[in-house]
Amino acid sequence: MNSFVSNLPIIAIITPFAVAFIIGLTGQKNITIKRVLSFVATLVSLIAVILLLKPIMVDKLIATYWMGSWKPVEGWAIGIGLEVDALSLFVGLIIAVTCFLSSIYSIRYMERDSSLEKYYTLFLLLTGSMLGFVFTGDLFNMYVMLEIMTFAAVALTSFRNNLYKSIEAGFKYIVIGSLGSSLILLGTVLLYAQVNTLNLAQISAVLYNNKFNPVTIMALAFLLTGYAVKAFLVPCHTWPPDAHMSAPSSISMLLSGVMSKTGVYGLIRVLYMIFHATGKPSLATLIIIWGTITMLVGVSMALVQTDFKRLLAFHSVSQLGYIMVGLGIGLVSTNEIAVLGSLGGLYHMLNHASFKCLLFLTAGAVLYTTGTTDLNKLGGLGKKMPMTTVLFMIGAFSISGIPPFNGFVSKWIIYQATYEAGYYWVTIIALIVSVMTLASFVKVGQSVFFGQRHRDFDNVKEAPWLMRIPMMILALICTISGVFPGFISKYLLEPAAYAMYNLGGYIDVMFGSGFAEKMFKDTVKIPQINYSYAGYWKPESWLVLFVVILIAFLIIVTINLSSMGRRSVEQSISNTKYDNFTGGEEEEYTQVGGHDLFWGMKYQFRTYFDTLQKAHSGVVNDYVLWVIACLTVVIIYCFILL
Repeated sequence: MNSFVSNLPIIAIITPFAVAFIIGLTGQKNITIKRVLSFVATLVSLIAVILLLKPIMVDKLIATYWMGSWKPVEGWAIGIGLEVDALSLFVGLIIAVTCFLSSIYSIRYMERDSSLEKYYTLFLLLTGSMLGFVFTGDLFNMYVMLEIMTFAAVALTSFRNNLYKSIEAGFKYIVIGSLGSSLILLGTVLLYAQVNTLNLAQISAVLYNNKFNPVTIMALAFLLTGYAVKAFLVPCHTWPPDAHMSAPSSISMLLSGVMSKTGVYGLIRVLYMIFHATGKPSLATLIIIWGTITMLVGVSMALVQTDFKRLLAFHSVSQLGYIMVGLGIGLVSTNEIAVLGSLGGLYHMLNHASFKCLLFLTAGAVLYTTGTTDLNKLGGLGKKMPMTTVLFMIGAFSISGIPPFNGFVSKWIIYQATYEAGYYWVTIIALIVSVMTLASFVKVGQSVFFGQRHRDFDNVKEAPWLMRIPMMILALICTISGVFPGFISKYLLEPAAYAMYNLGGYIDVMFGSGFAEKMFKDTVKIPQINYSYAGYWKPESWLVLFVVILIAFLIIVTINLSSMGRRSVEQSISNTKYDNFTGGEEEEYTQVGGHDLFWGMKYQFRTYFDTLQKAHSGVVNDYVLWVIACLTVVIIYCFILL
């Protein structure tokens, strides 16, 4: 695999940073100019990323750029290099597109806020750092970009600091996020002590024949736990619900739909590149179990939420579990089923970014027009906001895995891969989680867009066009990537998967052509995925999925109805809206709220749901202990099984 020198990666990174510096210097005046500058900066980054698609995705080249022209000396990197392969570009494209759309959405969404010069400065710092994180070829530079990213995100989370929940969310974020960053730094230091280099390609080459010794195993445990914090993996998932609920929706979409992918990207680089974990069943099992627990806990907590944005945040946790399961299957071996799992994980990374950003923007539209995201207060907005309602439904169908939208394709590939790999119990749990996801969005749809509308919202109007356009683009992506999976796979997913498995080209950029071929005895051939094999266009597969969902729905309805009598007695004690009237009384607002729908199911499994809710105490000390406990388990597991 050949490389080429390109200025495009550094242009994509440095443009947002430079414009952020300019905006920061100009003070509070001319906010319109700052909006334009932000738009132009993200557009330039997006164009630079798009121009890299043909040489990297189609021609199979790797783009390089050495900062300050400090090129390797005698095969050893003495400077910071940017090295962009298909995997880096895949994640970079997700970042560039969503940041560009967020800049458009922010124009109207943030118009009622003050101190916007700070907002746009932080927003561009976040954009540049995310691109820098995925484009760098240096492990320590990944940490540096991660720190810029974290502190920009913390400040944006607390941007509306007149609200107590924003300050609290920012505090939780900085404590848990800094703990995760510290673990990543410790892992980086331990690796550097072993290999005397920070360049990813060199680390990969040096560790190839001596991957696991006490120091490197400890480094692996630190890095896995640290990036688990960034990727929202249970039990390191406690800060996103507060942060995503409190941040402006234009930022929530980036924190949830995009920034989480940097954590996943870090885990891919650690497992697939640095430690060559492909074909390592112990690590594969760890990631699969971790992902499965994450998807189940995330959706369970989402089902009991009564705030639109907080519910979406827990769904981010759940959907990242799907991604990790797919990538875990990819570590099982190097056969077609494992590669299918990797493709499913990558596909769900793309899909999650599109439908979760769309859903957060719809929540932002509701907040912009009504001033609240409380499911118990909303209702009946469908007639007032018809386009937002339709766009919400596309996002809800996508995240729930309903065909023909994109979530169905990636989830079905993950179902297929887990089943074929022998992880039947994971397949069953993944299907149950999809049903629970659909149930929670039925609740959101009923509580926000349908049902009875409170008189306070009679004058609500549709969101402005500059807010609807980004939502429409994301909805279009959700549809296109669901209807044309072969095209998406050929030009985005398969090149990215090839880069994950075949590290020869990435390493040859550093050591010269042919080095990796001598070092790696077994390279992985990425098979051409037949999507009829994955079950996407098979009518019988659709029928099986329909029957499973129908049975699950009937079970939920039965449980719900069986508890209606008990519910009516208990509710009538404290809430008069369930009283029976004979006539003449004043009509009152009786919308089915966030606690009401599926109450029976939650009552039947109240021990499970109550345990989860009590565990999520909101106390930062508890959450820090969760991360430390997770690190302890990972260390013990790795030392025993590696």
